Amino acid sequence: MFQQPLNQTRKPRDTTVPEDPVVLVVDDDALVRDGLSELIMSIGLRAVCFASTQELLASGDLDRPGCLILDVRLPGSSGLDLQHRLTSSGNEKPIIFLTGHGDIPMTVQAMKAGAVDFLIKPVRDQALLDAITVGMERDRSQRETAEIAKRNGERIELLTPRELGVLAEVVRGRLNKQIAYDLSISEATVKLHRSNAMRKLEVSTVGALLRVWETLPERQRAALAR
Repeated sequence: MFQQPLNQTRKPRDTTVPEDPVVLVVDDDALVRDGLSELIMSIGLRAVCFASTQELLASGDLDRPGCLILDVRLPGSSGLDLQHRLTSSGNEKPIIFLTGHGDIPMTVQAMKAGAVDFLIKPVRDQALLDAITVGMERDRSQRETAEIAKRNGERIELLTPRELGVLAEVVRGRLNKQIAYDLSISEATVKLHRSNAMRKLEVSTVGALLRVWETLPERQRAALAR
């Protein structure tokens, strides 16, 4: 098992080096943690185990790539409490609930909040491994999307206020002559600002420009479109 002793000082991780994904396991039963760790290792993944949500939160491991296997009934804060806390803070860590105390309302609550799956102990190994595969892929996709959004957001910051104004009109489907009229500038000037904006955003078509725009957080798009 890969559980790290609580009294062991962790060295700061080098965030410039991509980390291998890990499966975080939170269960207050040591035998369950050992069994899950061995199963996870059997498919070439690493497991990091905790006995409570408090231990997990104190570890700093939640930001690592991968997914989370979480019991519902835990000492202190429950698994559902942790899911609510993560969701409220914008953390989309994929969660697989694995519990011996589930019921239909609890399952519905967890799944509506975005859980990958809600499994009841004892669970078939393959069912859990399938859920882990889905969780890992979801995390990879979410991180890729977030990285694209970050990169596009940084490129948007390179645009001048006038280029942003023209861009906001272009993504609304406005024609150059309409934009020129609304902004009280010439159509040639609109074309110039549009060309400069597309160059800075590293796109060559309006379709690609729209895809860049759609990757931005809704709040940022709303602010730019004012």
